[in-house]
Amino acid sequence: MSDSSKYEFKIIREACEGEIEAKKSRFIASVFPCRTEDEARAFIDAVKKRHYDARHNCFAMRFIENSKVLERFSDDGEPQGTAGKPMLDILKGNDLCDLCAVVTRYFGGTLLGTGGLVRAYSDALKEALSSAELNGLIIPLNKGKIISVSSDYSFINRVKYQAERSGLFPCGEEYTEKCKLSYVVPEADSSAFVKTMTDMSAGKAEVNTESSVLFGLDSKNKIVLY
Repeated sequence: MSDSSKYEFKIIREACEGEIEAKKSRFIASVFPCRTEDEARAFIDAVKKRHYDARHNCFAMRFIENSKVLERFSDDGEPQGTAGKPMLDILKGNDLCDLCAVVTRYFGGTLLGTGGLVRAYSDALKEALSSAELNGLIIPLNKGKIISVSSDYSFINRVKYQAERSGLFPCGEEYTEKCKLSYVVPEADSSAFVKTMTDMSAGKAEVNTESSVLFGLDSKNKIVLY
């Protein structure tokens, strides 16, 4: 494990695949979102079962765990450093976490050499990630705060207008004797939003920072909380 100085990273929302051929060897990349090493190991086992007749199933995985980055990789019988590590480097280079990538190789009868193997395993994974990017499955996550504003109903329309004007994302509404609206606010803007709401209501609104979150937008511009 290595210390993670930032929490922002990218995730994939759904499984994706990519495939290349190099000197008649097939390299099939399978990428799956998962939050724990146990989930990743189960995915690796499933890929091995599906490709039971393949010679190699090399993998790389990355997770955020207790504010640190957990990384694992395997060359699965290929020469050391030619498969798992290059795959991990691609995940790191793309700031991707909470996922596992497996590249399956069906040997085509021609040796590729260490350089050829590095390129082939890397290119297969890049193909899968390009497909994920094209289909809007890769989502950058940013630090945010969930902030609630509770007030009487006379102030609510002003809250909604200000939040919409600021491009904030609603994530909850409660209507009782008072109205409580909750928003996801980028961390850098959270203090200013609290001050704005407090000043606009002349201190009458109850403004609370309820929790810290990671958030992003999916391909349909809908909020994703993480």
